[in-house]
Amino acid sequence: MGAPSEQGVRIGLSAVVIALRDRKACVLTTPGEDGDAALPFGPFDPARDRTFERALRDFVTAQTGFRLGFVEQLYTFGDLGRASPRATPGPERRREVSVGYLALTADAAQAEARWTPVLDIFPWEDRRDGPTACLAPLIADLTAWAAGDARRLARIETLFASAPSHRWNEGRVLDRYELLYEAGLVAEAARDQDRPPLRTAPGRAMASDHRRILATGLGRLRSKLKYRPVLFDLMPATFTLSDLQIAAEAVTGLSLHKQNFRRGVERTGLVEPTGRLSATTGGRPAELFRVIDGDLATGEALGLPLPAQR
Repeated sequence: MGAPSEQGVRIGLSAVVIALRDRKACVLTTPGEDGDAALPFGPFDPARDRTFERALRDFVTAQTGFRLGFVEQLYTFGDLGRASPRATPGPERRREVSVGYLALTADAAQAEARWTPVLDIFPWEDRRDGPTACLAPLIADLTAWAAGDARRLARIETLFASAPSHRWNEGRVLDRYELLYEAGLVAEAARDQDRPPLRTAPGRAMASDHRRILATGLGRLRSKLKYRPVLFDLMPATFTLSDLQIAAEAVTGLSLHKQNFRRGVERTGLVEPTGRLSATTGGRPAELFRVIDGDLATGEALGLPLPAQR
């Protein structure tokens, strides 16, 4: 039986807060101890905190000045061998388990909050103009790492759609990140294994295992768009259909077919025209829409169409 100093668990809470800023999907971040961006994170104190969610709301506001709206639990991260969960510092040396939460907001202008573009962190996830420049060398490095291993090669082809028989699945953000981590092609892998990186890894590294948690949150959000109208949680009270499409493209990393997207939005019956025009489009004024009151709360509300360009 181990000594008391080697026992026990500390529960930490991490928040993935997504908003739109300057036509980009951004995540709320704080400065990490090592200089990398971090998600808002804090410990749960069972003697003080009544619920996980109340504790999460309090420390996010304390760290960033941002007040959370709707949140949902993502996942509990408790694997050993990553930068987190690691033993807490000091004599207790308790194992740390992180509970991740996802939050969406249309208000990204609150004081003190700092926002980081999500696709700066995961550049290979941006396919709005076709595969990004970083993707070909990444696939080449992954293929070299696979070294003829059929199972590894099949994972690469499936996750990165590197063979014509496979289609890009925008929801598998975590699976792609985990494959890159396993291959040692992201900075966190080298850091956690205490060795030099194999090469300059693409994307912005994050503190601890926060890029893994963010990958889980982004994948969840992308998948939910197809069956729940969560995109409206990122939108202001009124918006043009172009605004809505830009938001969908920023989150999914896909270029969407304009007319098919608009027809699909109108078919959902979730929006209605306001009778007013937007004067901020830079061209001919566009009609402003709003969400029809009450529809988003019903179990029958559907997701928005995501017709990719061909």
